[in-house]
Amino acid sequence: MPVWVEAGLWGLAAGAALMLGAAVAWFVRVPQKVVAGVMAFGAGVLISALAFDLVDDAERTGGLAVTAAGFLGGAVAYVAANVALARHGARHRKRSGDQQPGADDAGSGAAIAVGALLDGVPESVVLGLSLLGGGGVGVPVLAAIAVSNLPEGLSSAAGMKRGGRSARYVFGVWGGIALASGVAAALGALLLEGASGAVVAAITAVAAGAILAMVADTMIPEAFERTHLYAGLLATVGFLLSFAIERL
Repeated sequence: MPVWVEAGLWGLAAGAALMLGAAVAWFVRVPQKVVAGVMAFGAGVLISALAFDLVDDAERTGGLAVTAAGFLGGAVAYVAANVALARHGARHRKRSGDQQPGADDAGSGAAIAVGALLDGVPESVVLGLSLLGGGGVGVPVLAAIAVSNLPEGLSSAAGMKRGGRSARYVFGVWGGIALASGVAAALGALLLEGASGAVVAAITAVAAGAILAMVADTMIPEAFERTHLYAGLLATVGFLLSFAIERL
């Protein structure tokens, strides 16, 4: 099987966790504290994967200067895009409460969908890149993305439902993001196969910076608001689990 096809399938599998989370939120009334707690856990998992897998590998391959520049550049690019989308109603796209705009707010639906795509693409790209070394998919990265996608889909879909969005819209958005995740992972592996270590390191660092900015902007606020007394502990447990997976 070509590497890019395998990457696409892994990206689709990780993206499917978004659909699973959305389905749970749509058909089961999950307490907001539970949603937020899982979100805190997922944030810790992602932060650990960033620190001990993505950024560390990028620095070892491309050097500190390339990694630092890419990491900061990815964060700046994400924040700039996120600010633009926030002005059109996508600011609270991962919130499970009443913060999301309602279905009657013009343009907000498209902004939320584009925002969800913005959140998912960097994760999928680094998943595709993890296969380029020839050792198979990066298990810590795959686990981190899948574990974090579940609460992301759950929280956002819960907020969409409270905002009056239809099932067609909710599952259309997350189904589309799952497919886009597969495409992004496939393209990451296809376009960068044979690229120099410095180039792969730079792209990995850019994606990692964007992911960290996403965690801070969209996941941590939801986690802290509802479980502020326990959010730190839950994030620590997620961080430790991801670290253990990476080491084992």
